Amino acid sequence: MELFTYYRSTSSYRVRIALALKGLDYQTVAVNLIAANGGEHRQPPYLAINPQGRVPALRTDNGDVLTQSPAIIEYLEEQYPQVPLLSSDLITRAHERAVASLIGCDIHPLHNVSVLNQLRALGQDEPQVVQWISHWITQGLAAIEPLIGDSGYCFGPQPGLADVYLMPQLYAAERFNVVLTAYPRILRVARLAQDHPAFIKAHPARQPDTPG
Repeated sequence: MELFTYYRSTSSYRVRIALALKGLDYQTVAVNLIAANGGEHRQPPYLAINPQGRVPALRTDNGDVLTQSPAIIEYLEEQYPQVPLLSSDLITRAHERAVASLIGCDIHPLHNVSVLNQLRALGQDEPQVVQWISHWITQGLAAIEPLIGDSGYCFGPQPGLADVYLMPQLYAAERFNVVLTAYPRILRVARLAQDHPAFIKAHPARQPDTPG
């Protein structure tokens, strides 16, 4: 498999965690989103792979190209079920999907670089942009905190789908200096994940395209 990725992309980070948790090998194909030519994601070679011009994209072993991190992770879960990301309990599965959706649909899109650049284009200065980011991340994490369990990872002793989404969102929160002290359950999960080999392997600091 080939994963078209950018080290700091939180949606790419999700897919890298899922691949690592499942023990799957893949080749990293770095797509530089801040290259001098306006970003490699906007150039014809990458647009031929993903017409939306975003990362991640996954080229499977049989040559199919998949886009959008939720669809890629769902494919991995169904194609490689031996290390499940979802609980066998239907109610717990629904809760796991809810946390993932809260992050993927309600938090992350509002601080995506395209949204932030549009805010700047509309005349918002950097303090206003930072306030926007902090507001939506803080509101989202406050909603997640009571939804997850009191011990272990988000929903049990092993990491799953909710953790796959949560850790990249916490990376973004730290990038934007969002204070996390009000979320002890979330911080517990973060402490566990920081020592887990799959999360370590997938971290932005450990990617081939991470700046030296």
